[in-house]
Amino acid sequence: MSVFEQTRLGNGIRVLTAPMPQVSSVACFVMLAAGSRYETPDQKGIAHFTEHMFFKGTERRPTARTISAEIDGIGGEFNAFTGKELTGYYVKCAAETRDVALDVLVDMLRNSRFDSAEIDKEKGVILEEMNVYLDTPQRYVGNVYDRLLFGDQPLGWDILGTKETIEGTTRETFTSYLGAWYHPERIVVGVGGRIGEELVDRLEELLGDIEPRETASPLGVVLPPDGSPVSLHTKQSEQAHLVLGVRGYALAHPDRYALQLLAVVLGGGMSSRLFTEVRERRGLAYYVHAANGAYTDAGTFFTGAGVDVSRIDEAISTILAELGKIAAERVPADELEKARGYAKGRFVLRLESPQAMIQFALRRELLENEIDEPDDVLRELDGVTAEDIQRVARDVLEGKRLYLAVVGPFEDPERFEKLLAA
Repeated sequence: MSVFEQTRLGNGIRVLTAPMPQVSSVACFVMLAAGSRYETPDQKGIAHFTEHMFFKGTERRPTARTISAEIDGIGGEFNAFTGKELTGYYVKCAAETRDVALDVLVDMLRNSRFDSAEIDKEKGVILEEMNVYLDTPQRYVGNVYDRLLFGDQPLGWDILGTKETIEGTTRETFTSYLGAWYHPERIVVGVGGRIGEELVDRLEELLGDIEPRETASPLGVVLPPDGSPVSLHTKQSEQAHLVLGVRGYALAHPDRYALQLLAVVLGGGMSSRLFTEVRERRGLAYYVHAANGAYTDAGTFFTGAGVDVSRIDEAISTILAELGKIAAERVPADELEKARGYAKGRFVLRLESPQAMIQFALRRELLENEIDEPDDVLRELDGVTAEDIQRVARDVLEGKRLYLAVVGPFEDPERFEKLLAA
C-alpha cells in the first residue's frame, strides 16, 4: 500500500500527501526546486535572504508580528530552510486549523511586500548570522570544504552569501530571483498527517491562478582545475575541525545505498570504525563521523572530526588508514548487519512525524522527479552486500584525489599536503 498520494493542480503545481490518520496534527509544506545554486555571482545569498523576507509582512498581514500572531493563535509552528538545491516553508498545526496555516503560508509566498526598510534591517540580521557561522567552526568547516571541492561556482558558494552581496541587495534583487525561479513547474505542496477534506479544492483557490511558465535550469557543475587539495581557515582555537573526503556520487546513483552503508560502517554511531579507532582507542577527537553528500549532478564522500590541535596529524593519518582498510578488506558479515540495522532503524525513526514523512517525499519529488516509498528504501538497504560495499569503497577511494579542509590555528597547507600524499 502506498504511503504517499500525488495529484496536480490545474496549473501543474504538484501536491503530495502523506495521510497519517492516527495523529491529530498536520504539516503543511511548500517546497521549491530553487536554492543557492540558482544564484548569479551578484545574487549570492539571495535564496536564503528571500526566505527571511517572506516572514516580514504581506499586504493583508503587514508586519512580521501580524503573521506570527496568526500562527500563534492556532498554536502552530512555522519556519523555513534554504539548501543548495531547494527551499522549503512550512507550518505545523492542529488538523482542524489546516486551512488557516495554508492561507498564511501562501500569502507569505505570493504577497510579501519586500519593504525597503525591512530589507535594510534584515541585512544586519543576516550579517550577524554569518558571524555565528564564523564563530562555530564545527559548522563553518563544511563551507570551507565546499569551496575547496567546487571552487567559484554556486555549489562552492556559501548559502548565506557574502558581506558585499548582502549589503548590495535591493528590492529588485528579490523580484529578479523570484521571477526567474518561483513558478509552478518548480513548486511542490506537501501535506502530512491528518489531511482533512477538500485539500485540493482549497489549494486550487490559493495557488491555481499562478500562470505556468518555462524556467531555465541551473548551470551544471564544472569541476575546478586541480590546485592544492588543502584549504585552511586560520583561527586561533584549542580544537581543530576538519573535513577529509573525495568526490562521490550524484543523488540518484545506483550505488547510493551501498555508499550509505559504507558511511555507516566507517562513521555512523558510537561503535563505528572511526569512532572506535579515533576517539575511543586513541583519544584524538571529540566527534568523528562519515557521510555521503549528494546533489543532482555531483557528490562527495567525506569524514569530519573535531580534534586536538597538537595531534591533528595523527588524527588525519588514522582516518586515512581506516579509509584504506575498508577499500582493501571486505566488511565482515556481523559488522555489515549491524550497519544495516543502524541505517534502517534511523531511517524509520526519522519518518515518525508527519513533518518528516512528507519532507522525505518532497525532497525525492523535487530533486529526482520520483518518490520512493519507505519500504522501497528498506528493501534497497537489505539488498546491499559486503561485496557491494567493498566495490564502492574501491571506486570512490582507491587512487582518488583527497581533499582536506581545516579550521584551526594553522597557516601552512604544505604539512597537510604531505600527509595526504603519504
